[in-house]
This record gives sequence, structure tokens and C-alpha cells, in this order.
Amino acid sequence: MFGFGAGLIPFIVIGLIILWNAINILPEYERGVVFRLGRITGPRGPGLILVIPGLERLVRVDLRTVTHDVPVQDVITKDNVTCKVNAVCYYQVIDPVNAVIKVMNYAMATSQIAQTTLRSVLGQVDFDELLSHREMINSRLQHIIDQQTDPWGIKVSIVEVKDVQVPEQMQRAMAHQAEAERNRRAKVITADGEFQASQKIADAARIISSEPAALPLRFLQTAQEIGASNNTTTLILPLPMEFVKMMMVLAEKAKT
Repeated sequence: MFGFGAGLIPFIVIGLIILWNAINILPEYERGVVFRLGRITGPRGPGLILVIPGLERLVRVDLRTVTHDVPVQDVITKDNVTCKVNAVCYYQVIDPVNAVIKVMNYAMATSQIAQTTLRSVLGQVDFDELLSHREMINSRLQHIIDQQTDPWGIKVSIVEVKDVQVPEQMQRAMAHQAEAERNRRAKVITADGEFQASQKIADAARIISSEPAALPLRFLQTAQEIGASNNTTTLILPLPMEFVKMMMVLAEKAKT
């Protein structure tokens, strides 16, 4: 009996080893794509799954959202401005079977698609659009990359342009442009203020000319304001031309 039991020990050990290799535990965020003799049997998991050693092969696929940093790309915009641009891409595997059998390395393939699409799309827009229309460009990038990765079972949810590195020469040109724009606005505002002030002065002149007593009253008000400052001031009194002519006529009559 002891010899018979000792002969079963190797088989028990081999059975335990096979069972140990057959047991696989997948977390909630993973799925297992199983190949049986080279043919796919569909995704399995999460939880405990059994894989027959030697007959079946398990490929684990992570279903969590992946944050991929697109490397800095040298881009020439539509108006021939050279700049360096990098971006970030968020994608997720929604079909683990296609992600395994349709492309050799879905992470590398998605990265290459993101880089080429970034250069292609930014090459079709002007530099000013790149700086001021980020949302439109991000939406366009996401749509194109998602279309190209959809057959692989990849869903691209967000693509964002992170940073635009502008050459120093272009920075100086942009600073000169901004300064010129501010000067133009300042001149327009000054001219508009002078135009409005001239309109108000013209309205006041029409009112004063229609009322003969308005000018003396305004003069007296100005004299009162000057006198309230307690300063030694020379006050010049304007006289109407009619009064001067009348004085000249009286002087002529007095001579005769």
C-alpha cells in the first residue's frame, strides 16, 4: 500500500501544478481573451477563470481609461509658422477581442495615429486659429482619431492640445502686433471722445446763442468759480462786439 501511494505522488504533484497554472483571477477592470488551439473562444472574466495549459492561451486586456501623452511634434501651420505642439489623449478599450486580433499592439498603434493626426490637423489651420480656437481643434482631433481606432475596439474620449511652443522671433512679432493693436484702440477711443465732446460743445453753443442772457450768466458763474480759489488771478472780461461798436460811435460823435 505504501508503495502504491508513493507512485501516485508524482501524478498528484503534476495535477496540482496543472491546476495552479489553469486558475487565473482577473480583477474587475480586466478581461481575458482566450485562444484554444489558436482559435478565439471569446472574452472571459472578471473573476475566476480556468485556462487549460497547453491547449489554451490567455491574453489580459485592461479596460481602464489610458492617459497617453503625445510627444512634442514639429508642426508647420497653414500660414507657414513653425511651432512645437504636444497633446494628451484619453482612450479606453471597449472591445477586448478586436483590440487583440485586429492590431498587434493597440497602445503603440493609437500613439502613432495620435501623432500623425496632430501634425496633419494643425497643418491645415492658421497659427491664430491654433491659439484662439483650441476647442474646435480638440474636437476635430478627437473625432478623427476615434474614427481610425474604432475598428480596433478603441474609444477615444478626449484629445487636448496641451502646449504650443512659439519661436522667439515669432514671440517678438506677436508682441509688436499686440502693441500696435493697443495703440490703434487708444487712438480710436481718443478720437471718439473728442468727437463726442465737440458735439456737446456745439449743442451748448446753439443753446447759448438762442438765449442772449445765457452767455453773461455763464460768465458770472465762471468768475465765481475762479474767485472761490483765493488766488491772485487776472480776470479778463469779454465784451460783446456790439458794445464796442456802440462805444466807437459815441466817441466819433463826441469828437464832432
